[in-house]
Amino acid sequence: MKSKTHTNDSQNSKPLVNDDATARRLRTTILKMIHAGKSGHPGGSFSCLDIIMTLFADVLNFNPENPEWEKRDRFILSKGHGVPALYAVLSECGYFPSDWLMTLRHFGSPLQGHPDRARMFVMEAATGSLGQGLSIAQGMAMAGKMDKSDHRVFCLIGDGETQEGQVWEAAMSAPKFQLDNLTVITDYNHGQIDGRTEEVMNLNPLIDKWRAFNWNVLEVDGHDREALKKILPQKTKEKPTMVIAHTVKGKGVSFMEGVIDWHGVAPNDEQLAKAIKELA
Repeated sequence: MKSKTHTNDSQNSKPLVNDDATARRLRTTILKMIHAGKSGHPGGSFSCLDIIMTLFADVLNFNPENPEWEKRDRFILSKGHGVPALYAVLSECGYFPSDWLMTLRHFGSPLQGHPDRARMFVMEAATGSLGQGLSIAQGMAMAGKMDKSDHRVFCLIGDGETQEGQVWEAAMSAPKFQLDNLTVITDYNHGQIDGRTEEVMNLNPLIDKWRAFNWNVLEVDGHDREALKKILPQKTKEKPTMVIAHTVKGKGVSFMEGVIDWHGVAPNDEQLAKAIKELA
């Protein structure tokens, strides 16, 4: 399946290759970014990387040379702490030079610890105050309907974030407005800063909840990029779509996988070297 960025209106001069080698390389880059910034969230960045890669390689319509192109699909990273993954992908697509990446979280850098549209306008919204991104995405989807635009809106939310009440207000209202141009992906890695989601505030039965709110609900392995290619473009007439992506926190590095402590900790020199060796 060719990237949707290759159209007459939208030409990406630096297409993203959606393969295992690129995924390993971007995970290495993300760790180096967080290490250089001495702060960040490797666990959640790794759990959502394959989803973001697939969106930008195979699903979204966009143009790095014209970031505000009217026909572009919109992507909102509501779980803003996972932004190192988005930065790595955007740089790979040609939105900004790769040498910016090592300025993550540095004073004055456009690459803040959460998406900041004021510093980097290629971000569709400032996010990271958890629970708000879905409402922003819903507003964009409603505006698209009013404008009779064909563009779509995709929003990635965290499972811990789903405990926020504002998420469920959007869950209730999006079907009312028949927003079939809105697709939400839940990064279901079962972890948040205080522990496992089942222990902090149990979300189960998560799939049944979204179906009860009248969403088109799909499930996928969030690290199976071939499966993601097939499922993320799907939509159902007059219904918003929720994709429950089953993921692993810290995916790709053995000593990080499923370990809550890696939610928001930068690797030290020894840990970085060990992880890079695994990802090579």
